[in-house]
Amino acid sequence: MTTAELTPSAALPADLLAREMRGPRYTSYPTALAFDTHFGVADWCRAARDSARGGRSLSLYVHIPFCASNCFYCGCKRVISRSRTRIRGYLESLLHEIEMQSRLMQPSPEVLQLHLGGGTPNSLSTGELAVLLEALRSHFRFAPEARLECSMEVDPRLATSADIDAWRELGFNRLSFGVQDVDAVVQTAINRRQSSLHLAELTAAARQAGFSSLNYDLVYGLPMQSPARFEATLDFVLAQRPDRVAAYHYAHLPSRFPAQRAIDEQCLPNQTQRQWLRERIHRRLCQAGYVAIGLDHYALPGDELARAFAAGRLHRNFQGYSTLPDCELLGLGASAISRLGGCYAQNEATEQGYRLAVDTGHYPVARGYRLTDEDRLRAAVIESIMCRGEADFSELPSGRFAPELERLRALDPAHTWLECGPWGLRVSEAGRSLLRVVAMVFDAHLGRAEVPATRYSKLA
Repeated sequence: MTTAELTPSAALPADLLAREMRGPRYTSYPTALAFDTHFGVADWCRAARDSARGGRSLSLYVHIPFCASNCFYCGCKRVISRSRTRIRGYLESLLHEIEMQSRLMQPSPEVLQLHLGGGTPNSLSTGELAVLLEALRSHFRFAPEARLECSMEVDPRLATSADIDAWRELGFNRLSFGVQDVDAVVQTAINRRQSSLHLAELTAAARQAGFSSLNYDLVYGLPMQSPARFEATLDFVLAQRPDRVAAYHYAHLPSRFPAQRAIDEQCLPNQTQRQWLRERIHRRLCQAGYVAIGLDHYALPGDELARAFAAGRLHRNFQGYSTLPDCELLGLGASAISRLGGCYAQNEATEQGYRLAVDTGHYPVARGYRLTDEDRLRAAVIESIMCRGEADFSELPSGRFAPELERLRALDPAHTWLECGPWGLRVSEAGRSLLRVVAMVFDAHLGRAEVPATRYSKLA
């Protein structure tokens, strides 16, 4: 790979890229770092009841924290354990929380989406998943199968083709495989060895079983990841042709995630290489017919995600981009985050703290945040930027975001990738990787002393 081939797009501002800036991923606004312990159980109960009375549809997220081994790159809330006794105990606590939360959510809203994340949701056996789904269906009012999105994140190393068939029988209709990278050297560096052949077999099984959508998660910026090695990963992905691809930038934050201290920073791609990897992913997927969606997602034109993007009804939440209307979100399990009744609430982060609360009959809320009218306005602007690369100010009072517009003009004085004015803003395709930079301009919570910049990942 020549130096010229590693040069980022000339349309992007070199000074911005060189700063190695950090910022939020904006799966919410304000971000979770703004939540505090002044928001308590009484606030949560009031918000949940208000939400249920409001009649909005509901999205359920269930956090399964267990992982069989320690992937060094991971920044998720997880527990490294294969103990069946421990996993079954956690499931019992989940069943208790489901019953408790359902009592608050009356009259029961219609559930349009269920997503299992982790950790590793398929740490639960098929029988345990069946118990979990039966409890959820017993306590919440699920939409008919034709309108219900039921998805699960999957560690392919723990899955078989028989599991795929069983999950479909249980009602799951979408799966997301954690691929990350198929190169053996990179896999060794992140302590996550998995076979490409096995991934291909599982992909074929998912199609045979009738899953409506299959996603591959990729991560760029990993240790030992080079342009040449990553080409092989992209070759594999395009050969398998999943319905969706999520290409995430690796966030190296060893002070926050101790497992990352096992990664030799000298083996990480530099900023120029990371930008090349991002652009190569974009170029090859788009050439193969995928639609680029938001910051880091791609979908085949017939997939619901691409259709939602084309129709302007894309949303963004803690699970990433969503095809559904702006549902209320109820998070279940340790560290899970909810957005109900104009509030955010996060459960106890540790397995032990979560189980202690639930098993003694207490709601496991640890912290949260009540949105103000100003927060809602800024959240709408930031979501529009992250989902559509634009924002419309035509309905706002004149000069409403005048200081922010001045800061935006300073980001791109030559107008090479960003247009803005009293009417709003629009980011061109050349500036797609800088959506977070633009969103940060509207974040009134950034820069507060209690949230240091080192808590955020690099922007490019």
